[in-house]
Amino acid sequence: MPNAKVLSEKQAIVAELTEKLQTASSGVLVDYKGITVAEDTALRAECRKNELDYAVVKNTLVRFAIDNVGLKEMDSVLNGTTSMALSHGDPIAPMRVIAKFAKQFNGAKFTIKAGFMDGKVLSLDEINALAELPSKEVLQAQVLGTMLAPITSLAIVLKAICEQKGGSVDAAPAEEATAE
Repeated sequence: MPNAKVLSEKQAIVAELTEKLQTASSGVLVDYKGITVAEDTALRAECRKNELDYAVVKNTLVRFAIDNVGLKEMDSVLNGTTSMALSHGDPIAPMRVIAKFAKQFNGAKFTIKAGFMDGKVLSLDEINALAELPSKEVLQAQVLGTMLAPITSLAIVLKAICEQKGGSVDAAPAEEATAE
């Protein structure tokens, strides 16, 4: 029978993990067995840069937490060494960062066990597909670029027509605008 103090500490850890899982937009569970301290340090730095919450977790405590939030399908992968990367912002970030590191090791010593997004457990294929998506900022820039492309093309065509007819494309003088 565990000591009451130890039991209360573990319950507090489970409560904290449950809260993190509930508020996370997505997360990934990883088997990190065999990576060096330098590799782990690089991974943690990349996680911080992408605003991810990355930590090594005990399987039994995580099992209680994921059961509390309704992700019981992930129970089967909770064996061996486990770490967890959670995002409270960009939902694709954990998949992208972890998949990048997993590719570096060719699945030899750093593998993705499971993942979730918006309360739904994802398959490994779904995780890898999401990891290939560009970041939110890149997607926003691409959409903005496609929206601006027709306007830019129209401006170029109008300028060419005006120059062809012998006109100029100078900006209207400020004096004319104030004279009216």
